[in-house]
Amino acid sequence: MCGLLGFLTSDVAAPDTVEQVYNALHCVRHRGPDERGTWHDDHLIFGFNRLSIIDIEHSHQPLRWGPPENRQRYALTFNGEIYNYLELRAELAEAHAAEFPDGKIFDTEGDSEAIVAAFHYWGPEAVRRLRGMFAFAIWDTETQELFLARDPFGIKPLFLATGPGGTAFGSEKKSLLELLPALGLTDALDPRALEHYTVLQYVPEPETLHADIRRLESGSHATLRQGEAPKVTRYFAPTFQVRPFAPGSAAARYREIAEAMEDSVAKHMRADVTVGSFLSGGIDSTAVAALAMRHNPKLITFTSCFEREGYSEADVAAETAEAIGARHVIKTVSPAEFAAAIPEIVWYLDDPVADPALVPLYFVAKEARKHVKVVLSGEGADELFGGYTIYREPLSLKPFERLPGGLRKLAGKLSDRIPEGTRGKSLLHRGSLTLEERYYGNARSFNDAQLRSVLRDFRPEWTHQDVTAPIYAQSHGWDPVARMQHLDLFTWLRGDILVKADKMTMANSLELRVPFLDAEVLRVAEGVPFEQKITNETTKYALRRALEGIVPPHVLHRAKLGFPVPLRHWLRGEELYDWAQQTIAESQTDHLLDKGAIKGMLDDHRTGRIDHSRRLWTLLVFMIWHGIFVENRITPDIQEPAYPVSL
Repeated sequence: MCGLLGFLTSDVAAPDTVEQVYNALHCVRHRGPDERGTWHDDHLIFGFNRLSIIDIEHSHQPLRWGPPENRQRYALTFNGEIYNYLELRAELAEAHAAEFPDGKIFDTEGDSEAIVAAFHYWGPEAVRRLRGMFAFAIWDTETQELFLARDPFGIKPLFLATGPGGTAFGSEKKSLLELLPALGLTDALDPRALEHYTVLQYVPEPETLHADIRRLESGSHATLRQGEAPKVTRYFAPTFQVRPFAPGSAAARYREIAEAMEDSVAKHMRADVTVGSFLSGGIDSTAVAALAMRHNPKLITFTSCFEREGYSEADVAAETAEAIGARHVIKTVSPAEFAAAIPEIVWYLDDPVADPALVPLYFVAKEARKHVKVVLSGEGADELFGGYTIYREPLSLKPFERLPGGLRKLAGKLSDRIPEGTRGKSLLHRGSLTLEERYYGNARSFNDAQLRSVLRDFRPEWTHQDVTAPIYAQSHGWDPVARMQHLDLFTWLRGDILVKADKMTMANSLELRVPFLDAEVLRVAEGVPFEQKITNETTKYALRRALEGIVPPHVLHRAKLGFPVPLRHWLRGEELYDWAQQTIAESQTDHLLDKGAIKGMLDDHRTGRIDHSRRLWTLLVFMIWHGIFVENRITPDIQEPAYPVSL
């Protein structure tokens, strides 16, 4: 688990850029405080910050490996964990050890060499065999070809920038910003990405807010040669097929789900350091923690909360920890801590993410790092097994599906005449739209009229369908819940959930592992039919049935809460109102945003006339981001990591 950085030059000697790459590594020091190193030849530079988790005394990076005829052929930088590395090493050794003079194919005990050896013998297809989270780069010194790959779900990030000077790539965008001059690129903003952010609450892949920096998309790999643009190939294409449970087969399918989860958690517990678990009080994190207890009876669990009533799961999480026998640690976040940490958090994010839940996640990660070096978490269960309440919408909108197209459009026109806040207006409006028109993930912030009032250069043609249409095209003919799940895998999950999970934990040099986002768990989840996901009473029905006997009864059928934030109340009161006023006043974003309109939104929100909290938060986070990365007016106090090597 680490931070990588690389530079493939175009027509200059790589050694001339080594110092710039080494200095840019400092921007990602939090991702790997245990070691820092570089390697280069005449064409390419690798830089690496390591957080040592497996094979601590060895597996140093950048790592060299090669076949018998050239033991130094490849160089690797790798961020992540391969959970089936023991099985891969055994398979590769059995097949090829005899080719080596000493019968020894590996020099370390870690997972990094398994990646390179698999790539050498199996080529790009090796990526499909890796069960884990990863972003890595392999340089072939013989063919002068660079291979980049990212895990199927996008758990680990990888940014790219290609210009006249070459291609730079890294775990965090801020390190690439340092290298833009060497690439011959600028730090100009991408206006379309900004508009997408205001609608979605995150910047969708492959965009970033900087026009000359993109992301290698999740589930993709790329090949590069000097002077050429990356050639990207998608290798991951999930299919949520409609396969109804056969009569009498439900119990067997529930067992299959439980067994897949148990196997995944077991492999995610592989580490040479202490592993803990986040525990929010819901079914997902509880299932992971309960299964982890089978491998570590001394498991420590962690949760965060606020003091305001209705915004804390601390009591439920503590009760759950007691029920499964785990030691439990609670971090309570005050409004003052919340506000003070925002600039630092936005710096770690690279691009703004307007999900206030990332703030308590940052604090619980900071608390957890005092006790452990790795934590498990429950991200991905909702997307794989149908856990979001919005997935029940097709049930409530079913009557509209029977209406002729003309009547559905009429319903939409009628909804436009109903005053805002009137009960039924939203249902009527959404019922008039097709799934592709109405569903673009969990974001529900600005409509076009609201966006037009705050964005100086609002472009109505830049819609969420820029992002969602290609994804929907891949799920034609599936049931609506399967299509929503599939869309969320490529939008909300990788754009919001996994970005905040990676950035907030790595900000604290803490590795986060997500056992639900596993190839074998996905395999069983893909076969769960509509009626086993969503019912009139609950979500994730099949998963809940599968976890009976694993998850305590008081959690099994409990409604989802997560890490809720009292943002709506704080923006009305002394906790955040003055901070918001000051942020708007000092921001130099007048050319992008109508600050007068935003100030009016804040005042309307304070009076209680309308709840603008999510929209305000989206804009305020962007203003802080702009103050840091564009204006250079805000300088967060980023501390040097000071953690022991092992815990």
